[in-house]
Amino acid sequence: MASPTPLLKDELDIVIPTIRNLDFLEMWRPFFEQYHLIIVQDGDPSKTIKVPEGFDYELYNRNDINRILGPKANCISFKDSACRCFGYMVSKKKYIFTIDDDCFVATDPSGKKINALEQHIKNLLCPSTPFFFNTLYEPYREGADFVRGYPFSLREGVPTAVSHGLWLNIPDYDAPTQLVKPLERNTRYVDAILTIPKGTLFPMCGMNLAFDRELIGPAMYFGLMGDGQPIGRYDDMWAGWCVKVICDHLGLGVKTGLPYIYHSKASNPFVNLRKEYKGIFWQEDIIPFFQNVVLPKEATTVQKCYIELAKEVKDKLSKIDPYFDKLADAMVTWIESWDELNPAVASNGKA
Repeated sequence: MASPTPLLKDELDIVIPTIRNLDFLEMWRPFFEQYHLIIVQDGDPSKTIKVPEGFDYELYNRNDINRILGPKANCISFKDSACRCFGYMVSKKKYIFTIDDDCFVATDPSGKKINALEQHIKNLLCPSTPFFFNTLYEPYREGADFVRGYPFSLREGVPTAVSHGLWLNIPDYDAPTQLVKPLERNTRYVDAILTIPKGTLFPMCGMNLAFDRELIGPAMYFGLMGDGQPIGRYDDMWAGWCVKVICDHLGLGVKTGLPYIYHSKASNPFVNLRKEYKGIFWQEDIIPFFQNVVLPKEATTVQKCYIELAKEVKDKLSKIDPYFDKLADAMVTWIESWDELNPAVASNGKA
């Protein structure tokens, strides 16, 4: 009997940043093989990246990024997994799932392998409830509903822009936490999906993440990180803070929880500390900035919201460090590049 057609087979791209051969795809083959992959090669473009046979993919290295974006290529990070956002830009699909090459298939408490991609798709196709918290968590799941006292006018929910998945084994910790808990592993599987409430920020992790590219894609910029920059490992979190502020402004939802992947490799905490050092200080100012920023009513598209956010970054955060002045300029360059590569979306005002 033929296997069933996977959900959104022709409407979703899988984006993978990497510096190595993608042998990890063999484990994901049953779940990924029928989808299109966009591989963004980080580091040395002369190195050959091997992809297992049978996968439909396109691969971009730094030379390709420079060729496609020209002078604007300086907005894409080099020698950092933040380069993955180039894949978001060149995709022509409605949905994106992104995963790191050290993430393997997890199993649920019953021992069943978890199809993370399928769960992300279910999350994205299901409404979110950011305006009123449901104490039974996800009200749309089988066996759950809205609890007594939940306003009927809000039960229809809003479109879901982001599905943020979690990890078993190696937790997504910062360097100081890694240093004091070197042997800690996450073995707790929580069978829950939550909508993050309006007005609440969260630390977004990019290694197990899906989003509706048409709803929020232009805000999924992973910033300037890695080579030549004073900071690293804040790429996905920066994108998450920007995305959440814009989702709150536009009335879109962000879910977190299921699905889990198995994170297999702990990065070096001393290397991470060097990358994160300034960010650990800066975030004490960055987070209040995002908590208090107000976007104008005239900002009705993701692009307009993001340009306004870039102005605020330049105005409010540049006093912390000149890096933020450069980051604000890169945010504008990113939007210009996005619109050049996605002219139909840019011209009709949708995003």
